[in-house]
Amino acid sequence: MAKAGAQNNSASILKNALDVIKTEADEIARLGSRFREKVFKDNFVKTINLILECKGKIIVTGIGKSAIIAQKIVSTFNSTGTYSIFLHSADSLHGDLGMVRMEDIVIMISKSGDTEELKKLVPIFKELKVKIIAISGNTGSGLSKFADIVLDASVIKEACPHDLAPTSSTTIALVLGDAIAVTLLKAKDFTKEDFAMRHPGGMLGKKLLLKVGDLLSDTFPFVNESAGIKDVIYEISSGRLGCAIVLKGNKLKGFITDGDIRRLLEKDIKDISKVAAKDIMNKEPKTIKPGVLARTALELMEKNKITQLIIAEKKNIPVGVIHMHKLLEEGL
Repeated sequence: MAKAGAQNNSASILKNALDVIKTEADEIARLGSRFREKVFKDNFVKTINLILECKGKIIVTGIGKSAIIAQKIVSTFNSTGTYSIFLHSADSLHGDLGMVRMEDIVIMISKSGDTEELKKLVPIFKELKVKIIAISGNTGSGLSKFADIVLDASVIKEACPHDLAPTSSTTIALVLGDAIAVTLLKAKDFTKEDFAMRHPGGMLGKKLLLKVGDLLSDTFPFVNESAGIKDVIYEISSGRLGCAIVLKGNKLKGFITDGDIRRLLEKDIKDISKVAAKDIMNKEPKTIKPGVLARTALELMEKNKITQLIIAEKKNIPVGVIHMHKLLEEGL
């Protein structure tokens, strides 16, 4: 049963948290030092080349906490261009092995390398002639002996004070998985756009894929350059964008915002009814093309301290207006 008392004061709580971080950071530093060792370096390079040459899929498996790490590595692989699936070591013995093919590669994650489930899997993978990469905390284990490539994921100390709960060991396995995934990403020249294609529904996908033209509405507020001030105000109000495009025929001539109207009303004008759109319009408004990324539109607005941009095709023909509020609604 948990004990309450002096050990739960603020100083102790913070010290305990920092101890965990330091312990795991030290283990990551030890992992980094292995990249100076010939055997580890050679094995890591072999791992990358083997995966790059793979004609099938990458299967990542483990049990317990290692299974959770395996799932995270699979997710990272898939989002960075390496086709991968997760295979639970226990479930695999009850039919899931049907997903494994000779052209596949299996990455097996285990701290001990000697769990019963893994011991049963290794000979089956060997029979299927599937290449095995072991990420193991025990390079002398049964798994390590039969694997084609072994990546040393051993730790001196778990962050758990009893040295029991997998903490440092799972962190090291995860870091190794990330190192493999990112190295593969760079080797394949995997771009931000490639990444976004795998995340079309998220914020990243919007930032890298959403274009100004995707946000076009069916109509936009506009007036002729000879329109009177009453018509201009009506168009700005009905359009609900705080602006109106000024046209001559179908060509862009200028732009009027509600701010322009306020500044006009502040002036001492005897007969405001004689003011036309061409008299108050901005003759050099900022425009953007439909094919430009929406995030670029937002950056342009912020740079120029404006809240609207005219969307215009070539030959200065406007097709819409994009408002900053719309971009913010999209999460940009």
